[in-house]
Amino acid sequence: MLDRIALVLLIIGGINWGSVGLFQFDIVSWICGGSANIIARTIFTVVGLCALWCTSLLFREREHFVQADEH
Repeated sequence: MLDRIALVLLIIGGINWGSVGLFQFDIVSWICGGSANIIARTIFTVVGLCALWCTSLLFREREHFVQADEH
């Protein structure tokens, strides 16, 4: 469950960076009233931590949740 939450937050962060790159518009800063705002900085920090967490997905073995022969 934590992997999925981290991945969703990372995708949201990626969309924000895409918005910055394409339109020079920072959605998080706009919502929070500036990039120096403590709420915006907290969101940026959480997204950064999610990126670190999701990096661990690259080094884990795949888990097979579905077994086709079960039924």
